[in-house]
Amino acid sequence: MATDPNLRRERPEPVSGEGEFAFIDRLAERLPSPPAGQTWIGDDCAVLADGRLIATDLLVEGVHFRSAWADPVDIGFKALAVNLSDIAAMGGTPEAAVVAVALPTGRPGLADELLAGLMECAERFGCPLVGGDTSTGPDLFLAVTVTGTATTPVLRSGAGPGETVFVTGPLGAAAAALAHLEAGEPATTAVALHRPLPRLGEGRAATEAGATAMLDLSDGLAVDIRHIAKASGVGIELDPDRIPVAEGATLPQAVGGGDDYELCFTAPDPDRVRAAFERAGRREPSAIGVTITDGDVTFGDQPLEGGWEHRLR
Repeated sequence: MATDPNLRRERPEPVSGEGEFAFIDRLAERLPSPPAGQTWIGDDCAVLADGRLIATDLLVEGVHFRSAWADPVDIGFKALAVNLSDIAAMGGTPEAAVVAVALPTGRPGLADELLAGLMECAERFGCPLVGGDTSTGPDLFLAVTVTGTATTPVLRSGAGPGETVFVTGPLGAAAAALAHLEAGEPATTAVALHRPLPRLGEGRAATEAGATAMLDLSDGLAVDIRHIAKASGVGIELDPDRIPVAEGATLPQAVGGGDDYELCFTAPDPDRVRAAFERAGRREPSAIGVTITDGDVTFGDQPLEGGWEHRLR
């Protein structure tokens, strides 16, 4: 259940027991165990029989975007792109998508503009829209569900000690844009905030390179890297000097800002990673840390803190 921290109205203290992650833990305890070979709650996608993937994300006006900052075409594009990013995080290939939209009254043409953005993203990344639902409501809501396939889905739980931690690109551009917009200033990196690009090719290259754990950075490196550590039962040491910071962003924005949708993964052989990304014609990922046998996630010589989480109470 990735989240998109475009707005900070709900800004909590660093991840608390009152938020979505604690709820997900409680939900996981109540669900039945999946059949052998399947993975349900806890990863970017559920993995069903034969490597079939399914993911869903909800975008809500006033929480994930503001219409004053993003036009409806951008909102539609992003609604599908963030779901495709979940497919990318499993090393998968998208198959099809359905969209449910609740539209506020008094905004003529909104549905068609949203559709234009959805269709643009669908065509660009080869994921056709095959259905959905529409309704009216007090605010704009978009819920997208995407299916896909992966020969060998990469979960969050496969990392072992002694591996290298990678990210596929610079971080912090979306957070920097948000800070400027909230201050009433021009945001030169707004495209990163409004139109994230799912790293589908990078996800497949990481899989070919032997990635052992992977996810997308929707909630911020500070939160998401801890998901890998927890699921895999490893500690992680991050090197602050090796975090790739996007132009115009700061290191705190790169670590805690979120909404980047780059992939973060672990792999035992850096040379194999470089070779796989070169063959795929993708930018070489940045090595930002290592996994260790046990312990917490550290940032230099300090515990890693910060990141985004929705409050549910």
